[in-house]
Amino acid sequence: MSIFGSGGNYGFNQYSGGGRFSGRLIIGVIIAIIGLVGYFTHTSVNPVTGEKQHVSMSAAEETQLGLQAAPQMAAQMGGEVPDNSVETQEVRYIGNTLARGSDAAKSPYQYQYHLLADTQTVNAFALPGGQVFITKALYDKLKDEAELAGVLGHETGHVVERHSAQQMEKGRLGQYLVNAVVVGTSDRRGGYSADVIASVVNNVTQLHFSRDDESEADSEGLKFMTQVGYDPQAMIDVMKVLMAVSQSQGRPPEFLVTHPYPEHRIEQITQQLKQAYPNGVPSNLKRGKALPRD
Repeated sequence: MSIFGSGGNYGFNQYSGGGRFSGRLIIGVIIAIIGLVGYFTHTSVNPVTGEKQHVSMSAAEETQLGLQAAPQMAAQMGGEVPDNSVETQEVRYIGNTLARGSDAAKSPYQYQYHLLADTQTVNAFALPGGQVFITKALYDKLKDEAELAGVLGHETGHVVERHSAQQMEKGRLGQYLVNAVVVGTSDRRGGYSADVIASVVNNVTQLHFSRDDESEADSEGLKFMTQVGYDPQAMIDVMKVLMAVSQSQGRPPEFLVTHPYPEHRIEQITQQLKQAYPNGVPSNLKRGKALPRD
């Protein structure tokens, strides 16, 4: 099959379709411009980091969104462990210690820390506005307060950096650009490939941003846990836990997952600690008590 069309009508088809192609291209450009203008004109300054971010949501809107989504997210992972559980109380204690005693306190969010009953899924995550979750499966693999502080500090870092809100804005922009490519280049004789290619490019781009966010949250987590007196080297032990889990379950190539491989995060964390503490981690930073178990 010829890529130029079929039969002897090549010249006629090219000429008669030119106007339609030009019209679609113009519409595609307009869609792209609308998306880009919307993205780059909606900016705000992060109150903790001072970074200028492309976020149109207010802190109050982020908080409302997180509160509304929290029950559904919890239900998907077995619900919350009861309040009278010593494990739930520990998660809240360490989380509140981080939220009140570190730079996270400078953010406008009201943090709430939740222990989920899921004993199969090793996971922790944060919703916009300060809702932070850790599963029982991950909690059970942690040894002491410093390791728990590392996990919760990382997730608190996502909230402080407004990663969810930023990803929503990037996703909205990505959808505009995908639509622009589809409209501008689509052709019933072969335009569907443009749709597929544009979607793949957008998805991979978003994964790259997500990996950057994870590295940024690691840095914030290290800072927060040390500010409240915990040994940041515990974060390396957390990564070893994640590495053991990922290796036992199998995993796709790193460039197609949102998180860098744990061993790569260990390398980054080790380098950051060397830069922050060239003479070694101060002795006043502690591992804390062993985590309580129900």
